[in-house]
Amino acid sequence: MKAQFNESKKIKDLRIITPYVFHDFRGEYVETFSKKDYVFIDSDGSQVEFVEDDASVSKHGVLRGLHGDSKTWKLIQSLIGEIYFVVVDMRSDSPTYLNWEAFTVNEKNRLQILVPAGCANGHLCMSDRCLFSYKQSQYYSGMENQFTVRWDDPKLNIFWPIKNPLVSVRDSSAKLL
Repeated sequence: MKAQFNESKKIKDLRIITPYVFHDFRGEYVETFSKKDYVFIDSDGSQVEFVEDDASVSKHGVLRGLHGDSKTWKLIQSLIGEIYFVVVDMRSDSPTYLNWEAFTVNEKNRLQILVPAGCANGHLCMSDRCLFSYKQSQYYSGMENQFTVRWDDPKLNIFWPIKNPLVSVRDSSAKLL
């Protein structure tokens, strides 16, 4: 069996992926990436190639983001725990500009989200602990090439299932749109 790939109805180029999970008496096995099956095309017609894997570990109530840049595609998942994951389309030329979509991603549903370049993303740790993992199509080159969108910007009106998350100085001091 193979993963199922679905397109978002709210954000152009965003994909929701449900990998096939094999279960037996020992536990489970899941293929989280295969170059032959995970084929994605950028707006310029080129194939998206992933070059770097990164991960972050967070405790309950930590909100990381919203961050993005104009070049990097990301394929995200939560390997341990549960995250509330939000994507915002920040591409001013996109028909879905400023639309946002949220997902519950956890070690049980094994969802993966493909985030297009030009979109901001952020995640909130909903479990005691979570391991957020992502592939990137560009090598990380520092925050100077990224943009930060305020997680609680009233113009976006994103629903977050928490009142007072734990956020970094970068995220709490981001300018409003």
